[in-house]
Amino acid sequence: MHLLLIVAAAVVGLDQLSKYIVSNTMETGQSIAVIRNFLYITYLRNPGAAFGMLPYRTVFFIIVTILVIGFIIYYYRTLPPGFSLLRFGLALQLGGALGNLVDRLRGTYVIDFIDVTIFPPIFNLADTAIVIGIILFLIGFWRMSPALDGKQ
Repeated sequence: MHLLLIVAAAVVGLDQLSKYIVSNTMETGQSIAVIRNFLYITYLRNPGAAFGMLPYRTVFFIIVTILVIGFIIYYYRTLPPGFSLLRFGLALQLGGALGNLVDRLRGTYVIDFIDVTIFPPIFNLADTAIVIGIILFLIGFWRMSPALDGKQ
């Protein structure tokens, strides 16, 4: 349980710090090139989910996030010892969910700012942690599959 709390707290801390810096040093819609024609810091307020879907459904997103957080904690606690990749993936997902939840509880939007030109949506560190966490979780889940051990 310590790994879950440490990783989630680190993700939330970095996510909220980055959003604080962006929101206090940039104007909404402003964009700064980090690597021209590839990576920009673009300050947006996203009132919806990914790609701005379901805008201003804040209460809905808060409820769904709380349910997801509950599932992550439950599943984490039911895992037998070991399964470090699954645990780390869940911890990243928890931190990301909490990071975006803080934004939604504070206002009606999530602060997004990472703008990679080859990938349409602008996102944040919490979103990044969620995606990486899902990938690690799936790899860990796949690796523990009985079919990989020759058992079926």
